[in-house]
Amino acid sequence: MLQWGDRRIVLGAGASSALFVLLRNGGATRLNKKRLVTLLARAIPHSIIRPTNVSGLIYLNVGHTGLNSASLGNWLKRQRLRAVYLIHDLIPITHPEYCRSGEAEKHAVRMRTALRSASGIIVNSASTGDELATFARSEGLPVAPILVAHLGIETLPESGKSSPSPRPYFLSIGTIEGRKNHILLLRLWARLRANLAQCAPDLILIGQRGWEAGETFALLDGPQHAHGKIIELSHCSDAELAAWIDHAQALLMPSHVEGFGLPVLEALARGTPVIATDLPVYREIAQAIPLLIDPSDEDAWLQAIVEYTADGPTREKQRRLAASYQPPDWPRHMNRVHPWLATL
Repeated sequence: MLQWGDRRIVLGAGASSALFVLLRNGGATRLNKKRLVTLLARAIPHSIIRPTNVSGLIYLNVGHTGLNSASLGNWLKRQRLRAVYLIHDLIPITHPEYCRSGEAEKHAVRMRTALRSASGIIVNSASTGDELATFARSEGLPVAPILVAHLGIETLPESGKSSPSPRPYFLSIGTIEGRKNHILLLRLWARLRANLAQCAPDLILIGQRGWEAGETFALLDGPQHAHGKIIELSHCSDAELAAWIDHAQALLMPSHVEGFGLPVLEALARGTPVIATDLPVYREIAQAIPLLIDPSDEDAWLQAIVEYTADGPTREKQRRLAASYQPPDWPRHMNRVHPWLATL
């Protein structure tokens, strides 16, 4: 199905199959884009003239797309579709201070639409499911059957034995925004430089700049230091990311709130220790392996980073635990989703 704004067009079986072939094979090459345009130019008029009968089928929405459209619920009823939504988080509702202005209201509309029209709801974590149930109670809305299905992670390429940095470093992955709490790390690195001088490790930030983080951006744009450097990488290939993860002293994730936490899983899957905020979702998905700390306890974070810089016993214990960690993958995700869809 093609969906933009209030417009929805269901492609026929032949056009759908051809579309999926293009999406699977070749990616976003210029030739494939031309083929895509040609395919859709033929398929859309045909689908409008001869609409496909979709009565009884499942409308599966995995990205919140179009959930703020007022017409979606009525369209689903007219088409006699069973709607299933994958809900990623309720952060704009539960923590509006970390989101763009107006996003809380928009997300509340999305969640109301999902609750009112769903035959079933998939959540990426039990933590997200709990947040959704709390919101539903506050709105007096029913909750359709819920399935917890952890998202899978992609296997990163082998990185080789050479570190991408000549100095010890810690790593943080994710958009640089207020919710991710990078400002804590920048304050800690100022203390590390004062306490450890030339022995202070570097901090690598992989992620583009986002929003609600003006103080963080100001510090990042300030003067660089001779030791304990802050290195910001806005773009990174999969191979480069694998290398940065493999050779880090630890991944640092001091987020105030998360719906899931893919970087934590990626690090543990490669045997790299993790120091993160004590969040319910991390306890759920990371099997008690990471070192979890209250984000307000700056001294505890500093102590942990100093110990992990020196390859202390806590770091080595976590490395041993991570060596046997089995991260969630897509086959297991789909093996949970497919049978469950058949029950709706």
